[in-house]
Amino acid sequence: MNSTSMPETPCIVLGLETQIGLGIVRELGRAGVKVLGITHSANAIGLRSRYLTRAIVVEQPRSKELIDCLVRLGEEFGDICLLTVSEVNLNWLLENRTRLGKVRPILPRQEAIGVVLDKQKTLAIAQSVGIDVPRTIDPESFESVKAVASQLAYPLVLKWKDPNLVGPLLSMHGISFEKAEYALSADSLLNICRRYEPIGMWPLIQEYCPGVGLGQFFYMHDGQALRRFQHVRIAEWPPEGGFSSVCDSVPLNQHTALQEQSINLLRAIRWEGVAMVEYRFDPVTKRAVLMEINGRFWGSFPLAVHCNAGFAVFAYMVQGLGKHPQLDDPLGNIRCRMVGTELKRLVRIVFQRSKIRDPFFKLAPAREVLRFVADFFRPRVRYYLWATDDPAPFFADLANALQHKN
Repeated sequence: MNSTSMPETPCIVLGLETQIGLGIVRELGRAGVKVLGITHSANAIGLRSRYLTRAIVVEQPRSKELIDCLVRLGEEFGDICLLTVSEVNLNWLLENRTRLGKVRPILPRQEAIGVVLDKQKTLAIAQSVGIDVPRTIDPESFESVKAVASQLAYPLVLKWKDPNLVGPLLSMHGISFEKAEYALSADSLLNICRRYEPIGMWPLIQEYCPGVGLGQFFYMHDGQALRRFQHVRIAEWPPEGGFSSVCDSVPLNQHTALQEQSINLLRAIRWEGVAMVEYRFDPVTKRAVLMEINGRFWGSFPLAVHCNAGFAVFAYMVQGLGKHPQLDDPLGNIRCRMVGTELKRLVRIVFQRSKIRDPFFKLAPAREVLRFVADFFRPRVRYYLWATDDPAPFFADLANALQHKN
């Protein structure tokens, strides 16, 4: 799709602080959409993009000030679409969608996002449609953990069922939030769970699933997958598992049966819009185990942008305007990397291996350093932030990093 065929209706992008919001701005702007960006930080990298028609800073996120700003934009531009990034903003918009005037936020169904944000509900529905899930225990008390600790097969991974819900509770009690923790024995499991007695909540206890991160991405509308894309994680932060610092696009003729299972899962949830279905895939056994669903634009979204996957355009056109765009198939064999995060990862692997909590993490430091250097010379490597047609956000991020360091 080119700019001459793009409707005149502008689109607001709420959340310009990360590479995700920046990716949405770039994709829409390159397609010819007038993009209005809103952020709560004057240092947000997305503010520097040449693809913004207007950049707006509202200091208080999710506030009356923001609602007033959106209402004014609706009065100025008429009916206008809005895309956002984080679950927190999605929930806030769902709660306030009747107060936004002529602004039409592009949102999933409230019931569906409630399921996606609850890992236990997601896993139960996944099992019902035939998807392999990790064996999981949802503890009701510390006593229930003690009752089963000696009967479990180790190692185990502990993850929060709803991180957005538990985060504020942990902070109130001075307990650090851990995305994932590893228990090698009954004693280590009990030691981990004992930390959470003050809040009366405990993370899910799951079997350890070896492999690499495999993400499958879909744009769902009326039960149909209008767009699909997939990638495999090459490197993650933290090194033992987290979000992608390097990822490769995977041709759509691979993992085709798993793609259909993912679509069935999203249908069962009645999902509408963009979603990432994340698996742990073992290349040796070919077992793919569901980890979670991200019901939003995901952290490695710049790879999808570089591959012309068109998810932001689909959201803007289909949910925003009720029209179906015609786009070419996504590009394959593209690698995308976040160099700053890679450097932090290499420091951990080379100099701080004792901080790596996964006992089965076996990557060789020399091999990781070699891959890091070699990627600068590979012609099909792209970057989360750097773009030759839009370089300013990269330099803004560099300035932010230097300022933070000082």
